[in-house]
Amino acid sequence: MAGQPSRRSRQRPVWQRLMLLVFDVLLVVFFVTLLYAALLRVMPVPGTVLMVERAIAGENVRRMPVPLAKISPHMVRAVIAAEDSRFCTHWGIEADSIRAAARYNSTTGEKKGKLRGGSTISQQTAKNVFLWPARSWLRKGLEAWFTVAIEALWPKRRIMEAYLNAIEFGDGVFGVEAAARLRFGKSAATLTRREAAALAAILPAPNKWNAVKPGPYTRKRIATILQRMNVVARDGLAQCALAPSPANPSSGRKLSGPKK
Repeated sequence: MAGQPSRRSRQRPVWQRLMLLVFDVLLVVFFVTLLYAALLRVMPVPGTVLMVERAIAGENVRRMPVPLAKISPHMVRAVIAAEDSRFCTHWGIEADSIRAAARYNSTTGEKKGKLRGGSTISQQTAKNVFLWPARSWLRKGLEAWFTVAIEALWPKRRIMEAYLNAIEFGDGVFGVEAAARLRFGKSAATLTRREAAALAAILPAPNKWNAVKPGPYTRKRIATILQRMNVVARDGLAQCALAPSPANPSSGRKLSGPKK
């Protein structure tokens, strides 16, 4: 009909339709991942991509999830001392740690063949629970998103609980309960300070280092972590993941020492 635009003229350009499609897909992904993260605040973590990879490779995957209340406070302090001394005070991503790790890796790390990670416990939890282990810009971007999501939706205790139940301790052993039973013949609730420090010490290379019969380098890491655990306990740096203690408030003091 004269005076009315044709159907073709009313259609959007192809690039606009593609952008709208991409936007719709991203919106769906945003809400689905947010819902899943919200559900995992109260639901058990079903498993991880790394566990599936280990099973496909023929390894005997062993995992015994337990609530945080059944994990020794020594273990909580040990991983905070070893991996993320500001766990209770940051919002998931530590830019200073990332920059320091990048500087180390581009100089000392490349020469020694030992790269250092700048990931917080929250970032490691996001990677282990939701994503795959292989490094890529896509994974790092998704890791940042899931880190922000769980920091907003989960209390610190839940992040620590998910972390300690998902991390690998070598040979297809996942979670601190399975590691404590297989390595030391006891439950995670009864780990001693040294046993907890030994398990935390091998986290950067669980298939290379041994918590039960540590070599010289691992023994040095254990000794350093034990010293740092004293500071964590003294300054209350693990209080957000433990029962409140008025006598030991969190100070947020940053530690120095071995990192991944």
